[in-house]
Amino acid sequence: MTGVVADASPLIAFHQIGQLPLLQAIFTTLLVPPSVAREIAPSVPRQGWIVERGLARPIPPPILEAELGPGESEAIGLALEIHADQFLVDEKEGRHLAQRLGLHVIGTLGVLLAAKRKGLIPGVRPQIEALLQDNFWISPRLVETTLAEVGEKAEP
Repeated sequence: MTGVVADASPLIAFHQIGQLPLLQAIFTTLLVPPSVAREIAPSVPRQGWIVERGLARPIPPPILEAELGPGESEAIGLALEIHADQFLVDEKEGRHLAQRLGLHVIGTLGVLLAAKRKGLIPGVRPQIEALLQDNFWISPRLVETTLAEVGEKAEP
């Protein structure tokens, strides 16, 4: 295992709903580049299992050309550089670019699915509802698909 790299959004989202420990339970250690560490610093308390790691090489041109934010750009660059097992990101543009570059992408809802399957949470619906109440945007279709995948019905 070479590691899991995270962008800021999932870390902030899990912290806001009080479920940051789920990330540690699933991944043990998360690597974040300096820009992500700075982005999460105001809202996510320092955690020993969230490890800041700088890039050894410049960010590749295809990433820079995508005009993503500095955190996403550095995170994708780091994930490519270390041949990450997984890349934790939510933003659509970052997800699509990471997938095109061959990274295995997982998002906040994917982590919730993994947590439910491992018996770490009794249900996904309460976590999704907490995210939505905290102004985390999730497409209604994705909510429905995610809940169906774990046998939880979407509410009418």
